[in-house]
Amino acid sequence: MILIISGTNRPNSITLKVATLYQQLLASRGQTSEILDLQDLPLDFASPSLYKSELYSQAFLSLRKRVADVSKIVFIVPEYNCSFPGVLKAFIDGLEYPGALRGKKGALVGLSTGGQGGNIALSHLTDVLHYCGLHVLAQKPRFPYIHKHMQEGQFTNALYRQLLEEQIEEFLTF
Repeated sequence: MILIISGTNRPNSITLKVATLYQQLLASRGQTSEILDLQDLPLDFASPSLYKSELYSQAFLSLRKRVADVSKIVFIVPEYNCSFPGVLKAFIDGLEYPGALRGKKGALVGLSTGGQGGNIALSHLTDVLHYCGLHVLAQKPRFPYIHKHMQEGQFTNALYRQLLEEQIEEFLTF
């Protein structure tokens, strides 16, 4: 089973739409997957209790377990202020270290409403994930001006879909 992390807690995000599309493409290949939407994080997860595991809420422990139980993770990552969202970093910081990500395989997809497609965000996140021991697939599609290339949960740009499908094929054998 593959876990797809929608890398923002922003309501009605394009990120979640891309995560859902990714899940559909995996299903068309007979692959099971689940989406972990960071909107589901408990409101107080980033309080000082983030650094005291004995204070974790049951909701947060449940999300951590979902990460612990898989061997492959896809991160759908929007670009926020020339990096990835702080909520994603806080979530990663709250995972069991070093066991949660070490030795697992990961794929990254970058999104932005600007022209870079999240290039710097993916670079920053790759550094963090490598430190945590996650093996990151080299193929990282980036989708600039994403808001102009999605309609009804689907890409309107054929190249975007092709790049996502190519990444999925690589990731399945990674």
